[in-house]
Amino acid sequence: MALWRGRKVDVSPLSGGLTNENYLVEVNGERYVMRLPGQSTELLSIDRENEVYNTKAAAETGIGPRVLEHVPDLDVMVLEFIPGPTMSAETLQSVHMARRMASSFKTLHSAPRFLRDFNMFRLIEYYLRIVDEHGVVIPRGYRDKLPVVAEIERAVSMHALPSVPCHNDLLCENFIDDGESLRIVDYELSGNNDPCFDLGNTAQEAIFGEDLREVLCEAYFGRPDPRQLARMNLFAVMSDVGWTLWGAIQAKISTIDYDFKGYYASRWARAVAVMDTDRFQIWLREATG
Repeated sequence: MALWRGRKVDVSPLSGGLTNENYLVEVNGERYVMRLPGQSTELLSIDRENEVYNTKAAAETGIGPRVLEHVPDLDVMVLEFIPGPTMSAETLQSVHMARRMASSFKTLHSAPRFLRDFNMFRLIEYYLRIVDEHGVVIPRGYRDKLPVVAEIERAVSMHALPSVPCHNDLLCENFIDDGESLRIVDYELSGNNDPCFDLGNTAQEAIFGEDLREVLCEAYFGRPDPRQLARMNLFAVMSDVGWTLWGAIQAKISTIDYDFKGYYASRWARAVAVMDTDRFQIWLREATG
C-alpha cells in the first residue's frame, strides 16, 4: 500500500467479519484497518463502488471511519482505526445505550446522499433469483410466507419516510464506542433507505425488548410515535426475512469458517414466530394508521 510503502509493517487478522477479511495493520505505532473483499460477494448484491462512496460520505459526519487509501483494482480499503471497545448485544441493552444509538443514527442519516438506494423487498427478490440459479438451500416454507412479506411492504409504504443515508446491516459489532459517540463501521450494504429500517434492524440485532425499542424510537424522533414504532418493528422482522437468504447464500459460497446454516435457520425461526403473533397484526394496523 502506498500509505506505508518502505516502512516496517505488522499485520494481524481481526475477528468478527462475516463477509470479508479484515486486518489490523501497525506501522510505527500507528494503527489502521485493512479490508479485503470476500469470495463471490457480488452474489450478495454487494457493490464495491457504492461501499467506498458511502463510507466516505459517512466519514464526513464523524460517525464512519475515514478512508485512508483505496485500491480499486483489488477493492482493498485502508480505513481509520477507531480506538475503543466493539459493542455486543449485551453492551447495547440499556436505556443509555439505546439513546446513544439513536444519536448516532441521526448523525449518520444527515450524511451526504449515498450513491445508491437500498430496498430490502427488492433485495429479497434478487436473492431468490440467486437461490434458484445456484441451487441454494433455504428454509422449508420460505416462499409460503412471501404473501406476508407483501403485506409488510404495503404497511410500511403507506406512510413511508423520506429516504436518508442508511447503514442497513447493523450487527452489534459494527458499533465501536470511541468514548464520545458510537461510531458505525462496515458500509457494504449501505444505501438510501427509510430511517425506520436502520432502527428496526438494530433493535433486532441487539435483541431489544419492547421497552428498549420504545426508547430507541422516541430518542430518534424526539417524541413517542406509535406509527413509526410499528413501522420500525415491521422492518425488524424484514431484516430477519432478508438476512435469512443472505445467510443461506453465504452457506453455499463463503470460505469463512462460520455456521451460516445455524445463522439463517435461527433468523428464519425468529421471523416466523413473530409473524404468527397477534402483536404482528397490531403492528400492521398501527403502521397503516
